Amino acid sequence: MPRLSIARLFDDNRAQLKLAWVQGDRDASPTLDSERINASGKGLIGHLNFIHANWIHIFSHTEADYLAQLESHARERMLSTLAADGVACFVVSDGERPPDYLRELAMATGIPMLSSPLPSLQIIWVIRTYLGRELAECVTRHGVLLDVLGMGCLLTGDSGVGKSELALELITRGSGLVADDVVELYHIAPQTLEGRCPEMLKDFLEVRGLGMLNIRTIFGETAVRMRKNLKLIVQLERPVGGSVPGLERLPLHATVEDIMGVPVRKVQLPVAAGRNLAVLVEAAVRNYVLQLRGIDSTQDFVRRQERQLGHPD
Repeated sequence: MPRLSIARLFDDNRAQLKLAWVQGDRDASPTLDSERINASGKGLIGHLNFIHANWIHIFSHTEADYLAQLESHARERMLSTLAADGVACFVVSDGERPPDYLRELAMATGIPMLSSPLPSLQIIWVIRTYLGRELAECVTRHGVLLDVLGMGCLLTGDSGVGKSELALELITRGSGLVADDVVELYHIAPQTLEGRCPEMLKDFLEVRGLGMLNIRTIFGETAVRMRKNLKLIVQLERPVGGSVPGLERLPLHATVEDIMGVPVRKVQLPVAAGRNLAVLVEAAVRNYVLQLRGIDSTQDFVRRQERQLGHPD
């Protein structure tokens, strides 16, 4: 399961949120574990909350004013109970000066403390989105993930069927490469799978006979993408005896593949000499876009045929 240290969270968001590391040992900073988070029922991030605890607590002037009104022993008891519940980090927002009692608690418990001059809500929005991506459930798939006409398209099929060559042709036609060979799919929302590339393979596409090609270097910055939401799977099939077993010539019902509970539209394309697969993939993408808008060419044709049969000339 994905894990994320507070030190890495700080480094990744330091510039955007103008974060400063106020207190705590960076090397021994706590780690957010998605398995523990999913099992705990606690919130990822939110304002200081003594009723419904969060993993990351935001401390703004509102919380400072509230705690300043409490008796010292009541305040210490509430904060000690909060810290014992497994707080991963405090973030002091709005340019607020961390009060001494919060510094003492953080020092005694080893909880890191960060600060930012930005409003608390902005910090929550940014970090919540960041955590949703970094701690998302992940699986890997073999194939090539591309941005084809603005849609995330995964080319799959047996080894040697021609996925990389097809990807290269699509790139020359304006598509963008996300990942080749190993595609990481992250479940970042209930019905959203985000495809990424492992760090070691970024920008590279392996083509038989040519070896490893650096797509960014050859085709430029616009030929690669950092990530893309997966919307369509195109499976390349080698015909057996001139046909692909189980492949309908006129499919009346959409085929989907379930990945981590998310249904993804899937089409099968037979691979044969003379077929322009790049055009077929682009046509499949365009057809799916129309279907998302309520325009289904196959169903339109079936209805036209039924009308013709029901009302002969």
